[in-house]
Amino acid sequence: MSRGNQREKAREKNQAAAAGKGKKTTLSGSEQAKAKEEAAKIMREKQLAAEERKKAEAANGGAKKK
Repeated sequence: MSRGNQREKAREKNQAAAAGKGKKTTLSGSEQAKAKEEAAKIMREKQLAAEERKKAEAANGGAKKK
C-alpha cells in the first residue's frame, strides 16, 4: 500500500497556505501613521512613568522591591 506522493502534495499545499498568510496590512497609509503615533504616545507615557519611579526610588534611598 504505497501512498505515492501524498507527502509531497501536502507539503506543497502547506507552503501555498503559508505564502497566503504573509504580512499583509489592512490599514491605509493615514491609518497606519495614526496607529504608529498612538503606539509612540503610549511608549512615551510609559518611559515618563519609569523615569519618575526611578527618581522616587533614588530619593527614598534606593529602596528596592522584593
